[in-house]
Amino acid sequence: MRQRQRGITFIGLLFIIVLFAIPVYAVIRLTPVYLNYMSVSRSLESLRTEFKGTPDPGGMRRSLEKHWQIDDITGINVKDIELTRDGSATVVHAAYDDKVPYIANVSLLVSFDKTVRVE
Repeated sequence: MRQRQRGITFIGLLFIIVLFAIPVYAVIRLTPVYLNYMSVSRSLESLRTEFKGTPDPGGMRRSLEKHWQIDDITGINVKDIELTRDGSATVVHAAYDDKVPYIANVSLLVSFDKTVRVE
């Protein structure tokens, strides 16, 4: 007489582990990219308080360059930042893509877009 099987087979266990491991690996690969974006965002927001009342585009670029050297920002360059005048304010816009290798020839591409208005 056959006994009823209980539990999970080794192949089933491997299948479940792979299903959980693939997204966890993606999160691990994307964490530095998002931490980098948070540093970019923080430095752009600091321009708002640092240049309040006197929005000088040249000074803003130099300040961003100093912040980014200290924070070791990668993926975007200070030259890629758009500074435009809007009346008495300066609009600082950073838009960039960051690509991270994932598995073999598959990569993850993340697009970031941040705008700060300095008045």
